[in-house]
Amino acid sequence: MSTLNEIQLGLKRALLAGTLALPQPVKEKLAGTPVVRDGQQLSTDVQLMLRLQKVAREDPAEDFPIPQGRKRLTVQAGLVGGNQPVASVADSTLAGVPVRTYVPASVLGQSARATLVFFHGGGFIYGGEHSTHDAACRFLAEQAGVQVISVDYRMAPEHPFPAAYDDCVAAYRAVVAHAESLKVDLTRIAVGGDSAGGNLAAATALAAASEGLPLTFQLLVYPLTDVVGTSESRRMFDSGFFLTRKFIALAEESYTPVEADRPDPRVTLLNAEIPQGTAPAYVVTAGFDPLRDEGEAYAEKLRAAGVDVRVHRETGMIHGFLNMVGIGTDGPRAVGDIADQLAAGLSS
Repeated sequence: MSTLNEIQLGLKRALLAGTLALPQPVKEKLAGTPVVRDGQQLSTDVQLMLRLQKVAREDPAEDFPIPQGRKRLTVQAGLVGGNQPVASVADSTLAGVPVRTYVPASVLGQSARATLVFFHGGGFIYGGEHSTHDAACRFLAEQAGVQVISVDYRMAPEHPFPAAYDDCVAAYRAVVAHAESLKVDLTRIAVGGDSAGGNLAAATALAAASEGLPLTFQLLVYPLTDVVGTSESRRMFDSGFFLTRKFIALAEESYTPVEADRPDPRVTLLNAEIPQGTAPAYVVTAGFDPLRDEGEAYAEKLRAAGVDVRVHRETGMIHGFLNMVGIGTDGPRAVGDIADQLAAGLSS
């Protein structure tokens, strides 16, 4: 029997999905005057979603104590992720780190599967127990036709830097070491993640190159790459577009409470040396995202080191759009494009 909270959540989800399923001219009218900044226009779907959130007086996660904020982000992810089908889901551990494996229908019968090792975003403090990125992982697995192994790394502030980094690298080493039993094709293996997870994916890719571990591709979605600088996009989009200055500060203070750790190249990737053999990268940024400029700066750093890099900016989108696979048209389209690039990056 459904609880009152479950019923209320279901009604919210239906209202949001129904509103964003309206004809485009109706959505444009409901969204209000178009938002244009830095020569970019905010997606109508995103503008309408943010407006509904404001009308509903939905306080952001960073305004609550971290345990409550975690619950808040889990609810928000459920609202925008929808119910995404995938053929198989299984929980296990690798090197003592919990993981969840998603297998799409198209590769169920394969003994060696193209695989994405995925690290979720959430500022290093949110998203544990696969609570925020389950729908995105399901969507990527089915749309790209790849196995996804999602890593549930330790989170701050309970476990500050370098705990998350250590868990992600350890989990990746374990995937490589146990490739046969995990049905992983080591000629088609990627790391990927969004935001803090993009940071961890990029850092794991550098560790893999340094250690000579096989890695075919890295998928970096609006990655955090600079904990010591302040880019123009951090100033330009620091409020009103989901990811705020307050959220970023909470994340950085929780993950790197020791200020001397912040320039460490394992967290501020713009300080990292790029080893020879670093895997090709696809870097996706969002136009209305405080982390936009540093993600693109890291892509340029990789390119300058001789890494094969492609960069794509989703000009109308905000930070967090990877989770928006269950509402509207712009989110599913953007994440569908990411899935296509992942499939291409892991093609035979």
